[in-house]
Amino acid sequence: MGSDRGKNLRNIAIVIGLALAVWLVPGGDTASVTISNLLTIIFVGGLLFFGYKMYMEHRESIFGLEERTRGILYAAIALGAITLVATRRLWDEGGLGAMIWLAVMALAIWGLVSVWRAYREY
Repeated sequence: MGSDRGKNLRNIAIVIGLALAVWLVPGGDTASVTISNLLTIIFVGGLLFFGYKMYMEHRESIFGLEERTRGILYAAIALGAITLVATRRLWDEGGLGAMIWLAVMALAIWGLVSVWRAYREY
């Protein structure tokens, strides 16, 4: 482990301490849900910002696509986003829901790959 051994042990101790606090402190479960929600909001905000930056940097290329290809791109992104939002519901349905989730995500990825291949043909 070398010089990082103390750092790794410190990080493990922090994780164990936080887990104990959630487990033993009254109201710890509520605090953990609140922190989880805040982290989720920060993560989604980061993804939206990343998407915005990518759009702004590549909008000339996007508008250079044919209308049909650009429609497939937008539809694939929307389909992927909706499927990600519905992940918990679909996975809670059992095997059929998981299969539907996988099929819809595969369709969204296929759409993105087909747009990328059409873009590369120019």
